[in-house]
Amino acid sequence: MKKTFLVVVMIATGSFVFAQRKNTPTAPKDTTPVAKPMPPQAPKAAKPGPKPYKEIITDKSISKTGLFTVHKVEDKYYFEVPNNLLGKEIMCVTRYSKVPGGAGIYGGEVANQQTLKFEKGPNDNIFIRTVTLISAADSTQKISTAVNNSYLDAIAAAFDIKAYGKDSTSSIIEVSDFFKGDQQIVGINASSKRRFSLAMLAPDRSYVQSINTYPINTEVKTVKTYISSPAPTAAAIGGQRSSAGFAAANDAGAVTFELNTSFILLPEKPMAKRAWDKRVGYFPDNYVEYSDNQQRVEDKTFAVRWRLEPKPEDVAKWKKGELVEPIKPLVYYIDPATPPNWVPYLIAGVNDWQKAFEKAGFKNAIMAKEWPKNDSTMSLEDARFSVIRYFASDIENAYGPNIHDPRTGEILESHIGWYHNVMKLVHDWYMIQTAAVDPRARKMEFDTELMGQLIRFVSSHEIGHTLGLLHNMGSSSRTPVEKLRDKAWVEANGHTASIMDYARVNYVAQPEDNISEKGLFPRIGEYDEWAIQWGYGYIPGETEEQQKINSDKLITKTLAENPRKWFGTYELGNSVDPRTQSEDLSDNVMKANDYGIKNLKRIIVNLPEWTKEEGENYDNLNEIYGQLVGQYNRYVNHVIRNVGGIYETFKTTSQPGDVFEFVPKATQKEAFTFINNHVFTTPSWLLDKNILNKIQNPTSIERVQGIQINTLNGLLDPSRLNRMIVSANRYGATNVYLFNDLMDDTKNAIWSEAAQNKPVDAYRRALQKAHVEKLIDLLSFKPQTVTVSTFTVTTGPDIKNTDIVSYVRGQLKALQTQLTNAAAVTTDKLTKFHYQDIVERIKQALNPR
Repeated sequence: MKKTFLVVVMIATGSFVFAQRKNTPTAPKDTTPVAKPMPPQAPKAAKPGPKPYKEIITDKSISKTGLFTVHKVEDKYYFEVPNNLLGKEIMCVTRYSKVPGGAGIYGGEVANQQTLKFEKGPNDNIFIRTVTLISAADSTQKISTAVNNSYLDAIAAAFDIKAYGKDSTSSIIEVSDFFKGDQQIVGINASSKRRFSLAMLAPDRSYVQSINTYPINTEVKTVKTYISSPAPTAAAIGGQRSSAGFAAANDAGAVTFELNTSFILLPEKPMAKRAWDKRVGYFPDNYVEYSDNQQRVEDKTFAVRWRLEPKPEDVAKWKKGELVEPIKPLVYYIDPATPPNWVPYLIAGVNDWQKAFEKAGFKNAIMAKEWPKNDSTMSLEDARFSVIRYFASDIENAYGPNIHDPRTGEILESHIGWYHNVMKLVHDWYMIQTAAVDPRARKMEFDTELMGQLIRFVSSHEIGHTLGLLHNMGSSSRTPVEKLRDKAWVEANGHTASIMDYARVNYVAQPEDNISEKGLFPRIGEYDEWAIQWGYGYIPGETEEQQKINSDKLITKTLAENPRKWFGTYELGNSVDPRTQSEDLSDNVMKANDYGIKNLKRIIVNLPEWTKEEGENYDNLNEIYGQLVGQYNRYVNHVIRNVGGIYETFKTTSQPGDVFEFVPKATQKEAFTFINNHVFTTPSWLLDKNILNKIQNPTSIERVQGIQINTLNGLLDPSRLNRMIVSANRYGATNVYLFNDLMDDTKNAIWSEAAQNKPVDAYRRALQKAHVEKLIDLLSFKPQTVTVSTFTVTTGPDIKNTDIVSYVRGQLKALQTQLTNAAAVTTDKLTKFHYQDIVERIKQALNPR
C-alpha cells in the first residue's frame, strides 16, 4: 500500500485594485479595446525536497549500523538505505512472536514472506518492489527485454527521501508509519486476515516495539491490533467459546498480535543450483528460463538445500572423498521454553544426522545447541538463527519448514514447529503398535526415557524436512516382510531405510521374536544417508548441464546397486501406487498387516487393565480403543490400494524398464482375500463387550459396521473399476485382475449365506444392503463438478459408456433371481424379510416408475 504524505500549502492571494477615472464632458471616449486583466495566479508550491542530514538525523538520534543503518529520533524510526543495496534482493519474513489463543496459530510461526528490493523512484523517493520470480533471462540476452516487459514486479510501497547520507551514498527514509500501519508485505497476509475475521487495524493500539539491525539482516518488532467480530457459532451462542477463532475477539471485539519482520539480504553470489531429480526426494523450486538460442523454454527446477561448502583450503580433499569441516555448519537452537526433560532428546535427534553428512564428505556439519542464556544480541525470531520452537498447544503434531532463496533453492533458516501434545500422538502410536511385544508400552504415561526416545525420532524426521527432504513413503516397501521378524537383521538395518517415511514403529514383530527397541524404532537409514550424499556431496561438472548428466549417472548406478535407496511418494501425484503409502510396512502389506492384526487381538483384551488410572472414568479406555480401531482401519486401507493399483517408478531414459506397471494379478487377489477374511467376515474380536459396555451407548453407530461399509464402497469405487478396465486394455486381460472378476468375488463373498442357505447376522445384513445400494448407485453414477475459485474440477470418471454399468445391471438381475429363490427356502424370518426387501429394492432400481 502506498504511503500518502500530505503537504499543507499556504497560498497567499493578492487583491488587485483598479483606479477609475471620472468621465468629464470634454474627455473624448476611448474606443480602443481594453484587454481584460488576467485572473490572479497562486504561486506554485515547491515540493519539500530532501533536507540536510543534520536536520533529520539530529544529535538526539540513537543509531545502529547494519543491513540498514537504523536511526531513532524521539518517536520516529528512519532507515538509511545505502545506494549499493538498491536493486538487490532481500527476503522479508514476518513471524508471529505472540498471538491470541484459540485459532490454531502460535508464536514463532510464519505469517508472511516474500522477496523485496529497494529502488530509487523518479522524484526524490524510494520504492519497495515485491519480486515475483516466475521467469528469468540473462540481461545480456535480447529476449531479456521481452521478459522484463511481461513480468513487471509490483511497487508495494513508496517513501519520500527525507535526507541524503553524510557522504551522499545513502538515502534516509522514515519508516515509523509504514511499520505501524497495515502493510501487507510486512504484516499478516490477506488470506489469513479473512480466515481470522480481522477487520481494520486499530492505529491507536498498534506501534513499533523495536528495530535492531545486523550485518545481513534487520529485525522489526511490531504490535498490531485489529478490530475483529467473528460470527457466533452454535457453541458460542450456547455460552461457550468458539474453537473456530480467537477468544479475544468475542471478549474485546479486537485481537492483538506481536510480529517480527526480518529483512535478510540474499547472497551476493547465488549458490550453485542442483538440478532436481524425482528419484531423490528433495523439495523442488523452479522458474522458467528464456534465452536467445532456445527452441523451447527451459523449466529450471532445482533442489531446495543448505549452502554447505568446504573451506577453500579443503576443496581438493573434499572432492577426493576425504572428510572435511564446512565453512559454516548447520546449527539448530532449542527454544528456551522447551520443558527440560525433552531438550537432550531433541538435540540428539538433530545430531543423529551427522553420520549422514559424513557420507557427503562433511564432519561436524550439523548440531543442536541450547539457546544461550541472557544474550540480548539474539532473538528467537531473528532470521540468522534456526530454532526448534516449542508451542503450548493441544495439537498432536510437529512440522519442519524452511525459508529459502527462490533463485537457487538455498535454505536460509528454519523454525521447526513443535507442539507440546505431539507426545500424546507418539504415545498412542507406540502403545497400539508395540504393546504386544514391549511391556513399557502398556500404560498411559510412559517412562521419561521411552518418551524421550520417541521424541528423538520425531525430531530427526522434522529436521530432515528442514534439510530439504520430502517424505519417502515408499522406503518401507523395500523391506521384506519376514525380515521385520528377524531379530538380528531388523536390529542391524531398521524396519525401514528412511526416517522420512511414515513407518512409525515395527508393528509386525511378534512376542516370540524378542526384538528390542533397536528393531522397533525408526532411525536415519540407508536412504537418508544416500539422499544427503546426493544433495550435499560433490558431483563433478564445470557447468549445470554437466553436473546434471553426472547426477543422472550417479543415481542410476546407486539404485541399481541398492534398491533400498529407492524413493517414492504419493505426494508427487500418484495416489494409487500401493508401495508409497503412509504408516504401512514391508513389501507385502497383506502379510504384514495380518501380523499387525494378530498383535491388535493380543492388545484389545488387555486394554481395560492397561488404560486404568485411579478415579478415571473410562476416557482412557474409550480413547485407546478408538486408536486401536483406527489402526485396524489403517491396515485395511493399506490393502485396498493394491486392488486396481498401478506402480510408478521414477526413471530417466538411462534406466531400463517401464515407469508405469500394474500390480500383479496374484497380489491383487491376495489383497481381496485379506479384505474378505478380515472385513467382510465380521471382525467380532473388535466387538469386545467388556469394552463397549463401558464406553459406548448402544444407540451409537458401531464403528466396525462403518468400516465394513466404507471398505466395500472403496473397493467398488468407479475410479478403481475404470482403472482396472484401462489396465486390462493396456496390459492384456489375462495378465490383470479384471473389474468383473472383482465384482464377482465381492458378490460371492458378501452373499455367501444365500448360496449356502444360512441365516444372516445383523452386521452381514447391513453389509449386504450396502452392497446392493452401491450397485444401484453405479447404475446412475455421474461425475461431480466442484468449482474452486475460477477453476472447475471434475471428480470421478464418466462410466456411463463403459462395461461397468452393463455388468452392474446384469449382476443386479442375477441377485434378484438368487435372493428370490433364497427367500423361499430360508426358515430364518429376519433373513427372509431381508432378502425380500433387497429383491424389491432391485426391482425398483431396474424398473423405476
